[in-house]
Amino acid sequence: MSRPRTITVIVLSGLLAGCAGLPPQLPPPPALRGDAPLQGLPSSAQTPWPAADWWRSFGDAQLDTLMRQALERSPNLAGARARARAAEALAGLSAAAQRPQIGASADLTRQRLSENGLIPPRFLGFTWYTQSNLGAQLDYSFDFWGKQRAQLASTIDQARAAHAEADAVRLGLSAAIASAYFAWQTDQAQLREAEALVKLQQQLRALSAARVRQGLDPEDLSASARLRLAQADAQRAEIAGVVQTQRAVLAALVGVAPAALPVLQPRPLPQASAAMPNDARLQLLARRPDLVALRWQVEAMGLRVRVARADFLPNLSLNAMAGFSSIDTSKTLALGSRIFGVGPALSLPLFDGGALKARYGYSVAQLDAAVARYNQAVLDAAREVGVAVLDMQRLAAQRANQEQALAASAELSRQAAARLRQGLTDATPALAREAALIAQRATLIALHGQQLGAEIALIQALGGGYQDAAAPTTPPAKTTPAHAPDSTP
Repeated sequence: MSRPRTITVIVLSGLLAGCAGLPPQLPPPPALRGDAPLQGLPSSAQTPWPAADWWRSFGDAQLDTLMRQALERSPNLAGARARARAAEALAGLSAAAQRPQIGASADLTRQRLSENGLIPPRFLGFTWYTQSNLGAQLDYSFDFWGKQRAQLASTIDQARAAHAEADAVRLGLSAAIASAYFAWQTDQAQLREAEALVKLQQQLRALSAARVRQGLDPEDLSASARLRLAQADAQRAEIAGVVQTQRAVLAALVGVAPAALPVLQPRPLPQASAAMPNDARLQLLARRPDLVALRWQVEAMGLRVRVARADFLPNLSLNAMAGFSSIDTSKTLALGSRIFGVGPALSLPLFDGGALKARYGYSVAQLDAAVARYNQAVLDAAREVGVAVLDMQRLAAQRANQEQALAASAELSRQAAARLRQGLTDATPALAREAALIAQRATLIALHGQQLGAEIALIQALGGGYQDAAAPTTPPAKTTPAHAPDSTP
């Protein structure tokens, strides 16, 4: 072998040894949970999934008005929707990158030549000249390895994830408003009971004071009556403060000042009736917007792995131009001023210091992190559903027991009132029984409000009526989507 050929072989071998390396194998399909672990929780075949406007099932026009105003004014929701539009715009940029890029240019330059330059003007016959150029350029990059298609599919999945995240923000806002509204209604009902208790304790204090003056009771009983009145009045003041606080929270959620909040009238609390559907274990993953968003993120990260892998492979592009160029503006469009150029360009990574491998490893790690976030979110979603269902079950049992206690207290109050009417006793026992009845009603109201809170929590945990017909199935067959076939060798 001749010396020049030997040197050439050595140089080429060195170049190949220093190449970025062969593309790595794609990772296996991610291990995603295919259902939510809800086995063993009580469910009902007759229970439908929440509707998109689930709050209308409560039949409260005031709540409907608050929801409409909040969904129109919420900065958080507006920001989430703006992020979804931005993600769509990025998908549009990726789509545009796959198409040929054609541009036109025109320029006119007036320039003076140096008399001491490489070619003095005396040899050219002029000192000033005008350069005019008019042309069009074409650039196109071939997508042999599917990199551009994977990039486009990834940005589309990111846009879908952003839309699902916006729906999750909407669901969180609507659930917070419903919870705050019914908490306000619950506090209003308890405030009415607290005011009734204050009036009753005032009667008991007056009656006790009269009995003390008549020498029928010792002074300490009158002091006890004053203490109970003070305690009842303090409780009433505390509940009144909570009512104002709840109104301020509700105004903040709606996006207005408390003074600008619509006038709200106390209304009877609706019945709580939510339950977990029988098919929640399988359907929950497609009905929770946060889970669907994370699922789209997994799809997008899987496609980014393909993009990083394609960077190891050569890239071929085509550049072409055509136009006119002349230093005589009167001859710019003459046939003799035509210029043409066309040629392919091939690029292949050789020495990159390990950058390509690092980027690929980073993309694989991002995919693994997205899978872990999704699987953890499924567990969290199942926990939220389970807690809400069990809370509903527990509160229903407590409310049933409380209703029995209330009925017994009401019967005792009727008997005490009957003895008072018959003149068998004074008003003290009847008023005491009425005070006990008020306390039982307040407890029942609190349980009713907690039931509504648990129902709203369950509705939110079940996705609040969200559905995405295009949501990816879980687990995926592979990380490569159907619209981006793998043509990589």
